[in-house]
Formats: sequence, C-alpha cells, structure tokens
Amino acid sequence: MTIIERVRQAYWFETLPRRTILATLVASLMFFSGWWIIIDTAAVYPESFSFSYYICGILATIGFIIVNSISNDLLHASGAYTGGVLNASNVKVLLFAGFVLGFTSIIAAIWIMIAEFAMNESRTDKYPGYALIMHNVFIFLSTFIYKFGPSSENEYFNEY
Repeated sequence: MTIIERVRQAYWFETLPRRTILATLVASLMFFSGWWIIIDTAAVYPESFSFSYYICGILATIGFIIVNSISNDLLHASGAYTGGVLNASNVKVLLFAGFVLGFTSIIAAIWIMIAEFAMNESRTDKYPGYALIMHNVFIFLSTFIYKFGPSSENEYFNEY
C-alpha cells in the first residue's frame, strides 16, 4: 500500500472539507519554506548574515501565533463570549496587533534589504536581503491562509 493510499484512508482526512485540508497544507508549507530559506541563507552566507536579521522573522512568527490563536467564531460573535479576560473588542485589538506585527516585519525586512544589501556597494552578495524579504512574506502569507482558509474552526470537531 502506498503512502498516498494510506493518507486517503485516514479517518481525519475523510471528515474534513478539502478547503480546510488544502489551506492547512499550503499554510504550513509556506511557513516551513520561509524559515527554511532564512536558515539556508544563514548557513551559506554566515559572514554577511547577522543574528539581528532573525528578529523580523521572530516578530512575524509571534504575529502568526497571535492571529491564529483567535478563533473566527470568537471574532464574529457579537457579545456571545462572556468568559475570560478578553471581550469582543479586545479580541479585535489583539487580532489587529498580530497583523501589525506581520506588516512591520515585512517593512523592516525591506528596510534592512535596502540599507544593508542594495545601497551598500561594499557587499557583493545581494541574496541575503532578498531571502530576508521572502522569509517574512512567506510567514505573513501563511498567516492569512491559515486564518482565513478554513471556513470555521468547528469543522475539526463536528465529527466527534
């Protein structure tokens, strides 16, 4: 039996809608690819890649966690959520803060690329700057896909 046949026969694969499966797979592949690009760049160009360049990706990852920790049902529920510290307006502020972290990481990556790699004529290798931008864009796109790809988080629990 091949791996594809085993995956198709898996119980969790049959119960979820294809849109949810596809969104999860694409988002995880983009998130992984973003971090793979930056780790590969740091390994190939160790002399021109500072640790401080990782801060953009770390902020984008924190934004990813913040945005995707808020369920869509909680976001769209108008006053239905009463427990805990966060009410409906605080949840929207937290979601906004997560998206701000994602946007600022992309802006900071562009700034680093221009200041350190594009305008600096002493640097002959420009690829680390482009890799830094790709890293942050991939993480931010995976945030969007994973947040808005599945139609509802309750799809995971409907069959159980």
